Amino acid sequence: MKVLPTKLDGTLLLEPAVHGDDRGFFAETYRKEFFDDQGIAIDWVQDNHSRSSKGVVRGMHFQTDPGQAKLVRAATGSIFDVVVDLRKGSPTYGRWEAHELSDTNMRQLYVPLGFAHGFAVTSDVADVVYKCSWYYVAETERGFRFDDPEVGIEWPAGIEFDVSARDREAPRLSELSLGG
Repeated sequence: MKVLPTKLDGTLLLEPAVHGDDRGFFAETYRKEFFDDQGIAIDWVQDNHSRSSKGVVRGMHFQTDPGQAKLVRAATGSIFDVVVDLRKGSPTYGRWEAHELSDTNMRQLYVPLGFAHGFAVTSDVADVVYKCSWYYVAETERGFRFDDPEVGIEWPAGIEFDVSARDREAPRLSELSLGG
């Protein structure tokens, strides 16, 4: 597995070795010792799988204490995957970064604790699978508007977005109390 450059410290963009021929392919998408070598010793406790159609936006979501680190990939289709640094005191607090994750490039994104996560589906359909470092607890889930002008995420042009009422009506990042 190869680690590709990212702008936000703590995130990892990963590209597995893909072995293929005219019959298909094989790719190793997770190996504990590789992550341990990267300083990420996580015992993943939950796997999630979502299917969404083109234009669906999910995010920007995060969990409060204890939070969830995530390892995200698009098993089918393609997504514009976004992270926003929410770590108080971080030199990149409030900044965002996006990567294309697809079943073609096979890339996956490690989203550490302290980051919000969201994505927009850029293919007709996308299956997104991700590992979580902690269980989902509804009472700890938070989010802010995917189109918060203060954050300024540059979502892909030419897509008609389909956003849930909850995400559309979420507060701006500056309206949230994130603690110290």
